[in-house]
Amino acid sequence: MAVLVGVCAVGLGLAGVTGWIVDVADSAPNINQLKPRDQGQLSEVFAANGTRLGYIRADVLRQTVSLNQIPRILTRATVAIEDRRFWQHGGIDFEGILRAGVQDVFGGGRNIQGGSTLTMQLVRNIYLPYKLADTRSIKRKIIEAKLAEELESKRSKRWILGEYLNDVDYGTVGGETAIGVGAASHVFFDKPVSKLDLAQAALLVGLPQAPSEYNPFEFPRLARARRHEVLTAMVKSDYITQAQANAANRSPLQVKPNDTYSKVVEPYDFDYVRHALIQRFGIKTVEQGGLKVYTTIDPKAQAEAEQAILAHEGGPGQPAAALASVDPRNGHIVALATSSKYGTGAGETTFNYAWQGHRQTGSAFKVFALMTLIHDYDGDPNKTDYNSHLLAPGWLPGYPTYSVHTAELSYQGNISVTRATTTSDNTVFAQLAQDLGMEKVTATAHAMGITSPLTNFPSEVLGAVAVSPLEMADAYATIASGGIHHPPTAITKVVFPDGSVVNMGDSKGNRVFTPGEAYAATQVLKTVITSGTGTAANYGCPAAGKTGTTSNFTDAYFAGFTPQLTTAVWVGYPNATTTMANGFGGTLAAPIWHDYMQVASHGFCGDWTAPAVPWHGTAFFGRFATTGSPSSNSANGGSGTAGGSGTATNPYNNPTLYQHTPQPPTKPGGGNGNGKPPGFGNGHSPTGGGSPGGKKHP
Repeated sequence: MAVLVGVCAVGLGLAGVTGWIVDVADSAPNINQLKPRDQGQLSEVFAANGTRLGYIRADVLRQTVSLNQIPRILTRATVAIEDRRFWQHGGIDFEGILRAGVQDVFGGGRNIQGGSTLTMQLVRNIYLPYKLADTRSIKRKIIEAKLAEELESKRSKRWILGEYLNDVDYGTVGGETAIGVGAASHVFFDKPVSKLDLAQAALLVGLPQAPSEYNPFEFPRLARARRHEVLTAMVKSDYITQAQANAANRSPLQVKPNDTYSKVVEPYDFDYVRHALIQRFGIKTVEQGGLKVYTTIDPKAQAEAEQAILAHEGGPGQPAAALASVDPRNGHIVALATSSKYGTGAGETTFNYAWQGHRQTGSAFKVFALMTLIHDYDGDPNKTDYNSHLLAPGWLPGYPTYSVHTAELSYQGNISVTRATTTSDNTVFAQLAQDLGMEKVTATAHAMGITSPLTNFPSEVLGAVAVSPLEMADAYATIASGGIHHPPTAITKVVFPDGSVVNMGDSKGNRVFTPGEAYAATQVLKTVITSGTGTAANYGCPAAGKTGTTSNFTDAYFAGFTPQLTTAVWVGYPNATTTMANGFGGTLAAPIWHDYMQVASHGFCGDWTAPAVPWHGTAFFGRFATTGSPSSNSANGGSGTAGGSGTATNPYNNPTLYQHTPQPPTKPGGGNGNGKPPGFGNGHSPTGGGSPGGKKHP
């Protein structure tokens, strides 16, 4: 420090400043007391096959690389132009400081300029507080020098050089600043730093002195002149020959604009992953970066989903469509596809219908009443009958305007719940839901994976609710898995900068139904595809599912599954209440499901294995049922009388793609008054539901 004290004293033109300099140095903290400032770095997101989906965008682009990945020609160029005596000094280059001090004296006695070693620059970049690091003063130089000496006593030269190269500013392009050679190499040359040649390395190394001034995209002449300075310094340091320098000087700048860090493959899925990361770890952790995120997204399945959609919908004048596909064995999201084009331009959107779009499901929601019958009451859908007939206004006490009809306006008389599922009879399920109790049906839906608010209105069972295709795929997967609900996830694991790992794709799940109950329901739902409303989904392999069609044919749905894949498809106009021609779920959504599942199954055509312990149900008796014995279920509260009194009207007469939850109306009399929107469906008025007893979900 003695030489530094002398130089500073000369620079200040004061004879009595030695004590002040010592005081400044002594006032600085020890290097061990300072925590290196984390400049953050880019987070990479990978698909299930290991390919990169993209980088999570940030204002600062930083991608750390080891010193072994950096070519020797670049490290030598850095030393030659920034700190020629780097390998000899102990953190402070006294000769350099003396030269800078003399220059300051003869230059007017202003602040010390230059003389900073790579070690001192590293101290400034990552150890000094921003307020001090941004000043140009003798005080800062003194503190830098003291900390640099301490750092060199604790760290190797190679460590210091590697940290410097990963933390220095190489300039801003397109509003994003490249910190470190790893990011800078891609920003300016669109290649890894290990692939840089001499001319490229010299150009890059010259940028930190004045990143804006030497930006080769904006000031190529100045960049070329600076490259020449670097090459000349390398010749003086005997790192290259003059002939090599001459050849490099003749080389073009070779800079290449690119979208390495901005390009995202499957942007809709990428946005979902980013959203999931923020939900789990918080915005600060995600923006700080440095994460390696491994996802469940299958690019091949994603392409197959998009192709299946565009083969049927999404063209000019056609409805939009969305598809969500989940592996029922673990909840892994395989694909989230939509017919829309990603972007902010005309005809584009960043809104993903597959997981953000909340639309009516129509009769696809009936599956939750089916599962409530089987699980909560041991009701056998093959042995439980209801009368299929027009439910005219007044059929449900307390709700004189609520009526229900079938889509075809034809009725079958006494039929089983299985038959009503196959043909999607609204009138049977409206009665069944009242006997079961809407609160029980709602509880089943939530247990299976529906996360959107539900209302307990009687029309809920007919699809008068707004949920996303992803929720429906997740819920149906609970049956496909043999009764276990696995929360959907697009992320298998996240690796943090310190090497720690958080696994997110190995959920053990929660058992909702017994294997026997799930198998029994699957046999019922198979008939929808083999002989019911969903025959267009039949691709020749064992599968089960349910169609959904809303009032006025504004939404079409098909949700179905195999042992290995569960998929939900929605078709409709996103921001309009347009009636679709022949807009049945079996006509519009099922063919998309068919085309996707046929190829996404990758040749699998297996059936479900019968459970070791079969489920045996009995005829369910309820207030509206036409079979069973009054003693079989009445003790369980099967009457299911609708709650409340008076009339509740549904102003949400037409579907809307909820980007924001609308405010519910004031409900006079009936309804549950829970302040949630009733959604839409085949029922004409939302009404309150009863709350009978029965088994609870495990």
